[in-house]
Amino acid sequence: MLGHSHALSGLAVGAATLPVAPLTGTVAQLGWVAAVGGMAMLPDLDQRGSTISRMWGPLSEVPSGIVGRLSGGHRKGTHDALLAPVAFGLLAAAASRATWASLLLLALAIGLALRALHVVVPGRFETTVVGNLVLSWGGAWLLLAHSPSPTWLPWAVALGVLVHVAGDFLTCGGVPVPLVWLARPRATVAFSPMETGGFTEKVVLVPLFVVATLVLLWLNTPAAAVLGGLTAAG
Repeated sequence: MLGHSHALSGLAVGAATLPVAPLTGTVAQLGWVAAVGGMAMLPDLDQRGSTISRMWGPLSEVPSGIVGRLSGGHRKGTHDALLAPVAFGLLAAAASRATWASLLLLALAIGLALRALHVVVPGRFETTVVGNLVLSWGGAWLLLAHSPSPTWLPWAVALGVLVHVAGDFLTCGGVPVPLVWLARPRATVAFSPMETGGFTEKVVLVPLFVVATLVLLWLNTPAAAVLGGLTAAG
């Protein structure tokens, strides 16, 4: 799948899981949705030139090269449906113990979501390295300043990664067979012949993800209740 498709699917899943997410408060709810959406692009850190690799210039390109080598290349370790969510989730759990690391994770999630969804955001400020850094780190700081410590962050990271793997599983390129690829690198599994960036993804799945996200946010956040109260008061 394309970057914005991964992000949109992550936003939809994030909104869908709000009723069972380990958090409270509207600000934390928005943070959860943004984190799952952004982290749904995290596995592509294994590929130089991907959206996540280019997002912050050298600050993201260097880690991307390292992750790619350690994971065995594109669509290998970071796309293992068992290993990847656990590994990234544990790294996030360790990082969440420190405020600066939590800030980094949230900034990464917000930056990825903004970078991937530039097609629906006016202007191009969020696609530049400086612009994305300002918006993502500023947004992360606001979320941390106005909500409890994000103990839910590792779960959002793991869920986002799993959503990414599921999305690539739907394409003809497929994903590695969990654990088996370690012994047989070419062992992959795919659900359908759908091509990345093809008609089905652009015309069917992307609009579906957008509608699902909006509807689920309406149903699972105080938005409907607040609007209903304003309407009744009027």
